[in-house]
Amino acid sequence: MSTLIAGSTETKAQKAERLKREKNPWECLQEIRSFAPGGYAAVPEAWIKTYFRWWGVYTQGDGAGVLGGANGEGKAVPFLMLRIRLANGFITARQLRTVAELSEKYARGSADITVRQNIQLHWVRVEDLPDVLQALFDARLTSMGTCGDVPRNLTGCPLAGLDGNEVMDASPLLFQAAQMLVGNPEFYNLPRKYKISISGCRDWCCYPEINDLAFTPAIRELDGSKERGFSVRVGGGLSADPHLAVRLNAFVRWEQVLPVTQAVSELFRDAAALREHRERARLKFLFLQHGWTADTFLVELQRRLGYNLAPAVPEEVPADVFRDHVGVHAQKQPGLFYIGCAVLRGRITPAQMRVAADVAERFGSGELRTTSAQNLVVVNLARENIHQVLSELEAAGLPVRASSFWRGAVACTGTEFCKLAITETKSFARWLVEELDERLPGFDQHLKLNVTGCPNSCGQHRIADVGLEGKKIKVNGHLQDAYYFCLGGAVGEHAGFGRPVGYRCLAQEVPDAIERLLRRYMFFREGGENLRQFFARHTDSELRSFLAGQEVTAVERDLPSGRVPREVEG
Repeated sequence: MSTLIAGSTETKAQKAERLKREKNPWECLQEIRSFAPGGYAAVPEAWIKTYFRWWGVYTQGDGAGVLGGANGEGKAVPFLMLRIRLANGFITARQLRTVAELSEKYARGSADITVRQNIQLHWVRVEDLPDVLQALFDARLTSMGTCGDVPRNLTGCPLAGLDGNEVMDASPLLFQAAQMLVGNPEFYNLPRKYKISISGCRDWCCYPEINDLAFTPAIRELDGSKERGFSVRVGGGLSADPHLAVRLNAFVRWEQVLPVTQAVSELFRDAAALREHRERARLKFLFLQHGWTADTFLVELQRRLGYNLAPAVPEEVPADVFRDHVGVHAQKQPGLFYIGCAVLRGRITPAQMRVAADVAERFGSGELRTTSAQNLVVVNLARENIHQVLSELEAAGLPVRASSFWRGAVACTGTEFCKLAITETKSFARWLVEELDERLPGFDQHLKLNVTGCPNSCGQHRIADVGLEGKKIKVNGHLQDAYYFCLGGAVGEHAGFGRPVGYRCLAQEVPDAIERLLRRYMFFREGGENLRQFFARHTDSELRSFLAGQEVTAVERDLPSGRVPREVEG
């Protein structure tokens, strides 16, 4: 790392690295408790801007977003956002009731399921933070490691152990990896956030393509028998510099997953070049900026392991699989089913959480799962109880038989709470879905409709069929919310980022544009052509005309000329 010259100004990266060297926030829980009597005003700046994140805590924006502040960040209010870690999305009915109670008592009824299977609360006061954390501990939950330069929540298939089509249940490995990394002082100081997924699911529902480290199922022939193991990918990520994870030429055996996870984590931790710039500190920048390849990464990985991994084997990459888990589906356990609810934009109320917890206990095993599509799944339900569970969930506003638009909508936090957002997203996403349901009631295709309030892509708009990126347009001297369209993003066999097609419009005009686009698709699609295929065979100019209803000149995405702040992204 660069050294400071006497009298020079400390860069953002240098300050972050100094603060991390000076303190491991995971070891300072008592210090957090000591802030409570004095409230927000008693919290040192280093905790407000840095250390709180190691405990899943951020300051909350004032509702104006990034444009309401200065230097690329909006104004904060004296309230906190807190993320609750749910490894693999697993949560019990008792734990969900605890979250509902915390939401009601300390967070003004707020709760959002996130794209990393966490649950996020808002409006938490510093005075209440010790009580919130203790209530989580008592329920065997934590917020530790859901933010900051640490291993974030490890994601996996929410149906691990239940899906009759899975290659293996990889959740035991995921929980062991989480135990190895989270809270471990060896991994509290990484260059930036670090996202891992481990899954035995054939559908790759936890998006290994955009994780820093991802394990997906693979099967090899060995001495006439089949061995189940994993492919491994590294360096995936979105934000303003999207990069698909690179597959290494390696077959990872079950017992090698934890050593490989540790070695990759240490490799990332020790990459001094990534500590020079906060905006280029993710693992993917080894590939984007520093000339690394899959081969050079594997060589370094094997050096750290002290042995060579077996070569990769052919794998089954899912093609155009819709990964939302909504609906009623049979489990591998005879006579048992799971029911997935479509939680619109991930926002769930305390009353809805209690209903879900109650049906999980009365009719199931008391277990639930959150998904990367911001949905909720109740598991281990007997066939004879399905109708009653459906009735109670849908009465609570948790539809199981939801429209394509309701099922497919994903939204980031937006200006309502985020200091970096440009546009409001949560209410917009709900209104957009309602508009599209009314305009296109017979739309029969799965649709990933992702809304993100800034270029950071917390709403994952670059891997959506229709991705909306928040912008502003000046109308009569006033800035208004607008969205830029990225079309045709995909994961799996046809993985690629949505094309910035050069079309932008005011937020209130988005339903018109999408209606025109989808009507064009329904009328002119060829055979069983899906949206990805339809978009792929049309030019940007043609897609712009479908959106606008006429030929229009392309507009720039209007990316900021300076750095893009990246402190809150998922």
